[in-house]
Amino acid sequence: MKNAHYKTLLHFIIQIVFSYNTYSQALRIPQNSNFPSSAGRKVGVTEIEIRWNSPGVKGREGRIWGTDIAYYGTQVLGFGSNVDSPWRAGADECTTISFSTDVKINGKPLAAGRYALFMQLSADSTTLIFNKNTAAWGSYFYNKDMDVMRVGTRQKKNQPTMQERLVYNFSNQTENSIEISLDWERWSIPFKVEVDAKKTTLAYIQEQMSGELGFDPPSLIAAANWCVNNEVNYDQALSWVTSATSQNLGGEDGFRPLSIKSKILDKLGKKAEAATAMQEALENAKPLELHAYGRQLLLDKKPADAMAIFEKNYKKTNGGWPSNVGMMRGYSAIGNIPKALEHAKAALAQAPDDLNKKTLETAIKTLESGKTL
Repeated sequence: MKNAHYKTLLHFIIQIVFSYNTYSQALRIPQNSNFPSSAGRKVGVTEIEIRWNSPGVKGREGRIWGTDIAYYGTQVLGFGSNVDSPWRAGADECTTISFSTDVKINGKPLAAGRYALFMQLSADSTTLIFNKNTAAWGSYFYNKDMDVMRVGTRQKKNQPTMQERLVYNFSNQTENSIEISLDWERWSIPFKVEVDAKKTTLAYIQEQMSGELGFDPPSLIAAANWCVNNEVNYDQALSWVTSATSQNLGGEDGFRPLSIKSKILDKLGKKAEAATAMQEALENAKPLELHAYGRQLLLDKKPADAMAIFEKNYKKTNGGWPSNVGMMRGYSAIGNIPKALEHAKAALAQAPDDLNKKTLETAIKTLESGKTL
């Protein structure tokens, strides 16, 4: 009886151990040695996100690259894997990278989406591999048929600072591009991501304007103005600004929307309609808006046109602020320093704050020396 009881107990313990081992093998418990990491950046409207597990050098400096840790070429990794596999560019699960819009990687086009990022290393160059299987454990079951794109880059070796943990860094950002680099030990593996900022921003604006913002006059005006400034999409921009001035939407008939409409009509070659819209804009302009428009004409090297606007503002406000400032700048631009000085002194007496007073005092000194502004 005792032996039978002992055998039953032993069988029960073996079953528990076996069950424990079975379930523990199926359970993924994050290891502290490879920190789960993520980093992201936005370029224009394009969102970029990278997720990776971050191994450490752990005293292996000089024994990382070209070894079993970060091997050259491909390897059959074993543990059930029988395929030639590139490096997983991190640790544990595969590294993933996502782009919310279409991009270019080192000049090659890549569609918006989320990808596994692998790297096929050699001593002096690296092939970046963007693969559709983002659920893989590392590169053990890498399938080259799921590659979306391969593109080359060149690593920078012997970096002055030793990077203990593998990281992905962002640098050299512009309106249209950013550089991403894998930095680990004394290597840096960079690649450039480029976006079509104008195209993607326009698509983002169009998406917003197809919703409730398409009924909001300020948003319609802002969308049309962006198109003017970026010289795109004039027909739709005209539709937007026309809707913004429509009384059905409680539209705006001020200087800004009407002047934007005038610019669009001019770009579309509708000169007469553009002139009519601009005249209406000027009639609805406030003193500061007229002044700003005159200043813009001066920047555009149109002093006679600017002088006409400054004179209009002077008459409309009966010489009120800031029309004397405009007259000062207009007369200076056409070389009439005595008249410019006369209006500068009148403007100084009207100046609403210390900043304007100091600016006018400096202008008066310049004019009194016989120089134009």
